[in-house]
Amino acid sequence: MKKIICYGDSNTFGFNPKDASRFDENTRWTSVLQKILGEEYEIINEGMCDRTGFADNPNGFLFCASKHFPKFIKMPEAIDYLILWIGTNDLMSQYDISFETIEKGLENLITLAQSKTGEIIIIPPVILSDNILKGYFADRFDKTSIDKSTKVGEIYKKLSNIHNCKFFDVNVFVKPSEIDGLHYDEISHKIIAEKLAQLFLNVI
Repeated sequence: MKKIICYGDSNTFGFNPKDASRFDENTRWTSVLQKILGEEYEIINEGMCDRTGFADNPNGFLFCASKHFPKFIKMPEAIDYLILWIGTNDLMSQYDISFETIEKGLENLITLAQSKTGEIIIIPPVILSDNILKGYFADRFDKTSIDKSTKVGEIYKKLSNIHNCKFFDVNVFVKPSEIDGLHYDEISHKIIAEKLAQLFLNVI
């Protein structure tokens, strides 16, 4: 059985933009991916709401990938594949993060991951929609956040090429919910799972 670790934030956790609940196992993309790939794979969801990739998150250790991931990746169990989808929360206005910090931080996570597994799938942050300025995350993101979200993917793509990782841009297939401009609805979760399944079954 091949183990796939899905490490990320609320869109990996399965945050439901309609009511801030968690999508059930029939809906969130990690669970749908498990059903598609079948018993030959074990999908482990390591998503955490509000987790940042590179910024110093005041919520603590588990919410800050730059602190949590180095210890997490040293787990004794073997990892066949890592799906790394982190960085959207770093675009919050409170962090005022630079592209340079994002690039250095992502490269560090990739290097750490490659000490454990050579098969890494990199997913760039969500391209935020203007609806985020009207939803319940409007106090955390601003127009600068939206602008950064349209550009930061190039950093992820560049580092994926440099470090021989698979680059999987969900923004090509899905857009965030109109409700909050940040999280995905049920249909998008299904599409993400189906596209990732194609990657595993046809490419990797």
